Amino acid sequence: MDRQTASATFPSAAAAVADARRFVRKVLADWGMEEAVDDAVLATSELATNAIAYAGTSFEVTCRLEDGEIKVEVRDRHPTRGIEMPGVTASSGRGLPSIARLASSWGVSYDRRTKGVWFTLPRPGAANGSGPARPFGGENLGRGPGDDNGTSARETAAVRDAHPALEQGGASGGPSAPGRDPRLSGDAVGEGPAAGDRLLRSPAAVEALEDGVATVREVLAAEGAAVLLTERDGRLIMGASAGTAAEIPLGELSVPALGPDARAGSPWVAADSSDPTAVALRARSLAAAPLESGGRLTGLLVAVSSVSGRFAEADGARLGRLADEMSLSLEKARVGELERSWRGWLSFVAEASDLLAGTLDQERTMALVAQLVVPRLATWCAVYNTDGSEPAKLAYVWHADETRADGLRELLDHAGATPPVDVSSPWSGLATAPEEVRAAAGATADDQVYAFPLVARGRRIGTIVIGRPSGDRFPRSAIELAEELSRRAALAVDNARLFSAQTAMSSALQRSLLPPGIPEIPGLEVAVVYEPAGEGSEVGGDFYDVFESGPRPGGPAAHWRFAIGDVCGTGPEAAAVTGLARHALRILAAEDLSVPAVLARLNRLILGEGERGRLLTLLHGEITARRRRDGVTIRLTSAGHPPPLVLDPAGGVREVATPQPLLGVFDGVEFHTDTVELRRGEVLLCVTDGVTERRSGTRLLGDGHGLERLLAGCTGLSAGAVAARIQRAVRDFGPEPSNDDVALIVLRAS
Repeated sequence: MDRQTASATFPSAAAAVADARRFVRKVLADWGMEEAVDDAVLATSELATNAIAYAGTSFEVTCRLEDGEIKVEVRDRHPTRGIEMPGVTASSGRGLPSIARLASSWGVSYDRRTKGVWFTLPRPGAANGSGPARPFGGENLGRGPGDDNGTSARETAAVRDAHPALEQGGASGGPSAPGRDPRLSGDAVGEGPAAGDRLLRSPAAVEALEDGVATVREVLAAEGAAVLLTERDGRLIMGASAGTAAEIPLGELSVPALGPDARAGSPWVAADSSDPTAVALRARSLAAAPLESGGRLTGLLVAVSSVSGRFAEADGARLGRLADEMSLSLEKARVGELERSWRGWLSFVAEASDLLAGTLDQERTMALVAQLVVPRLATWCAVYNTDGSEPAKLAYVWHADETRADGLRELLDHAGATPPVDVSSPWSGLATAPEEVRAAAGATADDQVYAFPLVARGRRIGTIVIGRPSGDRFPRSAIELAEELSRRAALAVDNARLFSAQTAMSSALQRSLLPPGIPEIPGLEVAVVYEPAGEGSEVGGDFYDVFESGPRPGGPAAHWRFAIGDVCGTGPEAAAVTGLARHALRILAAEDLSVPAVLARLNRLILGEGERGRLLTLLHGEITARRRRDGVTIRLTSAGHPPPLVLDPAGGVREVATPQPLLGVFDGVEFHTDTVELRRGEVLLCVTDGVTERRSGTRLLGDGHGLERLLAGCTGLSAGAVAARIQRAVRDFGPEPSNDDVALIVLRAS
């Protein structure tokens, strides 16, 4: 297994980035390279994003295992397009600077058709590297093709759980209290020492602690030895112990209770049990030396004895030198933990961004933000939204303990208004709630709270408020991560707002372009179907209409018109032509112009629009009732439109219109009509190309007379049943949703 290769190709789509990460994670896991997974996945994510953003083509990811290295390459199909390097050749972007930090080496290779960016990582356990930190575990949960816009709580939780380096309280932060000696503080600002429980999660730190206590016992011939580590709240906890110290539980001991030698950062010897450390370890005498990092006390190295006066000053000096060596080892382990947290931070943000980008529903986006925050960064989270003209409104509340969510919501409803801040800051709004509400909320009323503004495109659209129990302050790392999430969440929420507004506007415009109702026509059943493509976020170009056009001159019999058309393109420009065509058809028909004359006039109107005009295929017909009520007569013209089909009661299907030029291309076109005698039981089917060109792979529904065969199977059905069967067949024809509007009219003589 010294040489292995695996590769996969992905489309140029945002969801492909998550698929590429999953592929790399699975390949390395199959090869037993779990310790390198996180760095490889994060680097691949950046390169795949570059391939989509800058090359705009599909890309191939290849993993190779060769001797002492893991090599991953992302190869796109645009070799002449350069790669942006933030800070070097571009003012914005992402990718290669992160790769340089993660990888042991990287580069770019070209050939005539492709461009590849590769990086290498040391194989875990190989001689040329110590290997990366232990893995985060868990599954990558980027969205992939076929996923819907929803995001389950299971997915959200899995993204959180994949990154234990980011767990609540995982890194210390915040300033020391005024007047306190920094050595006595368990706090850590920025790159300060990690808390004891964090060091105990580092295999390198645990090994250093165990080796240290063994060395102390050997060098000082002590009965027992221990390493005590400082916690964020100033308590000392047992990090490692040996000999008699391993048999004695550590009593209550805190940093402020230590003597003046600890304050001075010097080793000391206690000849009796009056020393606080000796009391906690139940020792008659001890020698102790502080462990320091960056001028801060991170713990104590202690040798204990059950005999009074057992240790001399020389023992204290030797213990001090051992403590200095151990401090260096622990500092190295701490830096490794910070590096692991940094990588976990980047990976968490990348995967959280995928989830936020995966939905365009505003409520779902706000719920997702809260569920990403809890419990990794806070015990609870609330999301407020505002349109800028009104005070912020509470939109979503999430608590790690579901039984306390209702009390929290009640507390927030009665709390002070969310601060209109432009930067993150503490918030004291809970203190303004009525006493009875605070009492009902219990300890939550005294939580520490931070507020983060949601600002997108220069507008403040809401606030994220997070809280922790009063004794568990916010570390700096949690605040920085919450700030980053709030920036990305603001864009996601704003995008969802814009999408909702666009969808509502498009739906209203679409409704305005459709007829208000279908008239009753004696001797004729009428059924219509209209399905816009996608989610209705953009107005389509398909339309239909059926309307009464008034009595014939000199005769009492009324007649009716119908039309079905397809404007080239979508969006406002297509909607303008759709509106022009539908309303012009009714106006011109009301003037009693013939079908060919209506199309000729409409053709001139579209050409008169100039560059704003669009090509239009149109099937327009006039319906006249027959005197003996044995059907209807239809005179119709097909201007570049899919030909209408007639189904007879025996199951035969035939085309009933000759093709003529579409509208908006040539001036002076003379149109003519085809006459159809639609007798009792016969069905006329008119469709747009959203039906005939419905795609499944390389096949179209209309290929090989597919629509004719489908209509032939509708013998004996009512107009509504025929329309429903055609509609269902269009939906079921391909695995993917249709990317074109679908419109059809069914006329059945009865």
